[in-house]
Amino acid sequence: MEYDNTNRGVLFRNNRKEKDTHPDFTGSINIEGEDRWLDAWVRESKDGKKFFSISSRAKQGDPSSSGARPRQAETIEPSEDIPF
Repeated sequence: MEYDNTNRGVLFRNNRKEKDTHPDFTGSINIEGEDRWLDAWVRESKDGKKFFSISSRAKQGDPSSSGARPRQAETIEPSEDIPF
C-alpha cells in the first residue's frame, strides 16, 4: 500500500545555513497535490514569543538554489512541544 502525502510536509534543521538570511529549517510540503519547497525562519515577536516565518515555492530544481523567490509566505505560531 502506498502512503498518501497529500497535504502533508516535513521540515528539517538547515545544516547548510551560512548567512542569517538563510532559512533555519528547510523541507517540502504537498498542497492539494502540488509538491512545494518549504523554508522556515525562527523569529521572535516584540513581546518575546518565538514563532516560525514560513515561505513556500514551486518545487523546481535544487532546494538550495538561490534566486528562487517564494510565491507564498505566512507566519504560523509553533506548537508548545517544539524545542528551541
